[in-house]
Amino acid sequence: MEQTTTLVDTITRGIQEKKGANIVIADLKGIDGAICNYFIICQGSSPAQVEAITESIGDFARKELNEKPERVAGLENAQWVAMDYGDVLVHVFLPDVREYYDLEHLWDDAELTHIPNLD
Repeated sequence: MEQTTTLVDTITRGIQEKKGANIVIADLKGIDGAICNYFIICQGSSPAQVEAITESIGDFARKELNEKPERVAGLENAQWVAMDYGDVLVHVFLPDVREYYDLEHLWDDAELTHIPNLD
């Protein structure tokens, strides 16, 4: 479990490195039927920034923890990129796409942690 929380912290730093905004960590451990332990949701202001955030997350996880995502989907149009790290799913959105899918509220009983934006 400690390894998972370290991965969450590392991914969060990877997002912040590229100025990813409005980071929310959803703790799904206590929820029956959840597909993973954590969702990390953030956004970039353009497809180029979404790509840069995705790349940064991958670099941080690989260099610091020797972790690679099992799958990355959505890079083609970079409006919503999902990175699957097994226990941790990362979602990098454009703001309007994020608002539309509203993943934070998919599981109302998840514990949400809002990470302040770095200015």
